Amino acid sequence: MPQVAKLVPEQTVIFLCDMQTRFKQAIHGFDEVVLTISKILKVGKLLNIPVIVTEQNPKGLGPTVPEFDLTSLGDLHIATVEKVLFSMMTPEVKALLHERPHIKSIVLSGIESHVCVLQTALDLLEEGYDVHVLADGVSSANAEEVPIALSRIQQAGGYVTTSESAAFQLQRTAGTDQFKALSRVIKEEKENTAQSLQKLVKIRSSL
Repeated sequence: MPQVAKLVPEQTVIFLCDMQTRFKQAIHGFDEVVLTISKILKVGKLLNIPVIVTEQNPKGLGPTVPEFDLTSLGDLHIATVEKVLFSMMTPEVKALLHERPHIKSIVLSGIESHVCVLQTALDLLEEGYDVHVLADGVSSANAEEVPIALSRIQQAGGYVTTSESAAFQLQRTAGTDQFKALSRVIKEEKENTAQSLQKLVKIRSSL
């Protein structure tokens, strides 16, 4: 039987790839990617899931967009790592993961799907991690690149999901105060979720 990879909060890290200011006008559906990542960061904070952020050549491409309230995450924001590699799996990020041997799964979002996101996913898979890419949380300058990149990740053994599906996988059960809090987040983000799905996922018939 094929391996089944489930998301477990205590074994998961959220990866946020290169969501920088200079990309705002260049990436298809950039605002919708921001909405999705903002939601998954809220979910991560609620479920105590750590976050690693990367910035590609920030001197030239700017910092991570201010829409993400990373300071509110406190210690859950493990690091923001500058890089020149396309992949997020720099020596610094690898070291952060190796310091946390209990981590098995990565929830991956950001840009660009066919470059940094794809290479990050392949490197993570090669290291033995389960990779869950948010279909409503990734994009590229050319929208047509995205389904091909996601298909390539699936061919390599990664998983493509949505932010809301990932949130409920991580929550696992109803009937708790935590579930009530998650439900409030889902309700608050309902319109943003629909907007992101329409902009980023509707066109991807190959999925």
